[in-house]
Amino acid sequence: MNLTLKGNIVDIQNRSIYKGEITIENGKIKSIKKKDCIENHYILPGFIDAHIHIESSMLVPSEFAKVAVKHGTVATVSDPHEIANVLGVKGVEFMIENGKQTPFKFNFGAPSCVPATSFESAGAVIDSDDIKSLMANPDIKYLAEMMNYPGVIYDDAEVLKKIEWAKHYNKPIDGHAPGLRGEDLTKYISAGISTDHECFTYEEGLEKLQKGMKVIIREGSAAKNFEALIGLLDDHFQNMMFCSDDKHPDDLLLGHINQLCARAVAKGNDIFKVLQAACVNPVKHYNLDVGLLQVGDTADCIVVEDLTDFKTLQTYINGELVYDNGKSKIQHVNFENLNNFNTSKKAVEDFRVEANATKIRVIECLDGELVTNQITEEATVVDNNLVSNTEKDILKMTVVNRYQNDKPAMAFIKNFGLKEGSIASSVGHDSHNIIAVGVSDEAICKAVNLLIENEGGICAISDTEQKVVALPVAGIMSDKDAETIGKQYSELDKMAKELGSKLHAPYMSLSFMALLVIPSLKLSDKGLFDGGKFEFTDLVVNPS
Repeated sequence: MNLTLKGNIVDIQNRSIYKGEITIENGKIKSIKKKDCIENHYILPGFIDAHIHIESSMLVPSEFAKVAVKHGTVATVSDPHEIANVLGVKGVEFMIENGKQTPFKFNFGAPSCVPATSFESAGAVIDSDDIKSLMANPDIKYLAEMMNYPGVIYDDAEVLKKIEWAKHYNKPIDGHAPGLRGEDLTKYISAGISTDHECFTYEEGLEKLQKGMKVIIREGSAAKNFEALIGLLDDHFQNMMFCSDDKHPDDLLLGHINQLCARAVAKGNDIFKVLQAACVNPVKHYNLDVGLLQVGDTADCIVVEDLTDFKTLQTYINGELVYDNGKSKIQHVNFENLNNFNTSKKAVEDFRVEANATKIRVIECLDGELVTNQITEEATVVDNNLVSNTEKDILKMTVVNRYQNDKPAMAFIKNFGLKEGSIASSVGHDSHNIIAVGVSDEAICKAVNLLIENEGGICAISDTEQKVVALPVAGIMSDKDAETIGKQYSELDKMAKELGSKLHAPYMSLSFMALLVIPSLKLSDKGLFDGGKFEFTDLVVNPS
């Protein structure tokens, strides 16, 4: 199909904007000519999310694509780490094949840490032999985030084998090292790791840039590092990118990388530097088959209303119009629901914590952060059972192994704010066991069992009602479209807040309370975990 686009052409690499027309033939740009025209909109390369877990949108790739193109996104650098922890290589293959049935340019990596640690129970293992096979696959573009940074620093043989296979196939290696600084960071980088999206301070980001890493500014539904890092862009734009990492469906309906561009420009950043990070750098770093609005490139471009809000009018991928003035043209794709759920319903007694403790270790959840604090609080004991204290906002939480029948792991958490009921999710990074927080053992049990009945989902329980959003695809994704799941999720989010939560995204925050590779205190299905020491710790604080 041949077509001509007219308007203000944004040439990022040559730092110029001019009136002109672009001729597209057979999906590629044949010519770009300066020419006066009446059109006042802007034509530029499409946006790229430089690091995302599609699964966190609760949408399969084909449904994610339908929404992303509305915001001018034409490609993602996608780590299928979440589904891999549930289904292994079979899950990675599902994501690739589902994504291929759309024109959208998904670029999947090989998950490097499945399971993420040995301190939790996942549904599958991807070892160095699996990485070798995945790296040989042309559909795999890179080795996804190496979260096991202690394994890199202390020369774990299996970790180093995975890195070597990526080097053998000349594919980039993504990092994941929150707070890593100094000599340990130097060794981590020297292993061949080239990016990090986990920086949460300006100083950390600057050190990583100075030592040769690409820093990806993340602004997701839970982790928000834009404000901390955007000041680095002016001097380091050639080595920075934008990502969402984890984007819940209701947020995705509102915007994507276009929002970060608008915020960056509003802060006075140079438009070309912003677009270099949003459009150009991911293509060059990951060697993506995505056009950059140059003659001979594939026509992966967008038409936006202006260069302040970046409201997308049209999106083209391989010269095909995939979004046009409010309507996504990407079609629904039929697929089989794959899952891995093998635990039976629990009894209220399973959530008792028998102890006569006076002091306990408590996870302090920080709104908008993946990191947590470890604090010590007074224990509340009733009938020799440690229980929630809603007045002090110290709530009982659990992680339940969903792959086999095991005793639930128990802990306590601050800042979820619930005054009634319980919330629960089978989206529990990284292993996606069931995670729940509640005001009583009865409420927690009811929420956990509701998810077991549905073989995955997110739910809220009050004294008078219950709501659940089923996630039948691996227990982490819906088989519905974004509008449907976005509405259901919004209703559930509202209910969680009506139960008392003050968190911006309570379910996204909940999902990260089992993420052991992010300090400081987390809970796995095997017990309470000190992320600073990288070892299990006791719930009860013994008097010294």
